[in-house]
Amino acid sequence: MSSRPAFFLDAGDLCSMANYLRGRNWIEIDEHISSASKAGEGNMNYTLRVQTTKRSFIVKQARPWVEKYPHIPAPSDRALMEAQFYSAIQADEELARCMPRLIGSDPEARILILEDLGASPDFTSIYSDASISSSELDSLTSFLTRLHSRFRDRNCAAGFENREMRKLNHEHIFEFPLRPENGLDLDAITPGLAAAARTLQQDGTYRARVSALGELYLGPGQCLIHGDYFPGSWLRTSDGVKIIDPEFCFFGLPEFELGVMIAHLHLARCPDSLASPSINGNLIRSFAGVEIMRRLIGVAQLPLPYGLEEKQRLLELSQRMVLAA
Repeated sequence: MSSRPAFFLDAGDLCSMANYLRGRNWIEIDEHISSASKAGEGNMNYTLRVQTTKRSFIVKQARPWVEKYPHIPAPSDRALMEAQFYSAIQADEELARCMPRLIGSDPEARILILEDLGASPDFTSIYSDASISSSELDSLTSFLTRLHSRFRDRNCAAGFENREMRKLNHEHIFEFPLRPENGLDLDAITPGLAAAARTLQQDGTYRARVSALGELYLGPGQCLIHGDYFPGSWLRTSDGVKIIDPEFCFFGLPEFELGVMIAHLHLARCPDSLASPSINGNLIRSFAGVEIMRRLIGVAQLPLPYGLEEKQRLLELSQRMVLAA
């Protein structure tokens, strides 16, 4: 069960933060905090880059809500699951090299201390310029292939249930966007988008297929997956592509994960040679179609520079992908 964190981070209160970190032996007695600033544009957590008189590191707290959308409750236990993911991948040197190192965790406060990978941009720029190389895509797919093949032991499935986060994700991927009266003002995002959404919301066959895919998402899995594998979780660093934010991880279907990745390549209008790699298959395409749909007509909007015509084209692509299976 989630509970309220025992201590709340506040970038404006460096004194309390220093006392907290010193009390956990995460900074030394003579080490002082110079600054604490927002690290990245993540949706879920309160994440700060802390600069001390000796070094810098990332402090990340999972609060009982979605940080970008405070009106949406979210299980703070996601921090415990993320710490468990980082610990698990230490068994594989190659996977561990692709992610920041977990320095420490405080289960009571739902706080993680992570290696600072520097002011490295994520991949969200691809939505405006499709600037992803084949070598970067190879790195991204290689990470998934290794993760999915390395952690398939059913004995670890119970430890990566992450049921509450899966429920939250299920609602916002498979249910909320297709609920006609969900309260989201799509026309305020893109004029005319509400009417385009109704085409899918009123398509009974499409809705039934999305619902069935949602049941697969909630059902038994085959391997450990990252759970939120999209450009916001990929970083370009001086040491190559790195992966962050596995708080949605669970023992699930690799097809879901691959589908999400492919969906975002389509959303970024990447060339077909990149957006439709050989790993594609019917179930993967179906999950990709759902992800395209929820990113266009759901809560978790992306920085897409498109007007109505392009969004309609993508929604039609979603329809074809979901119904093709």
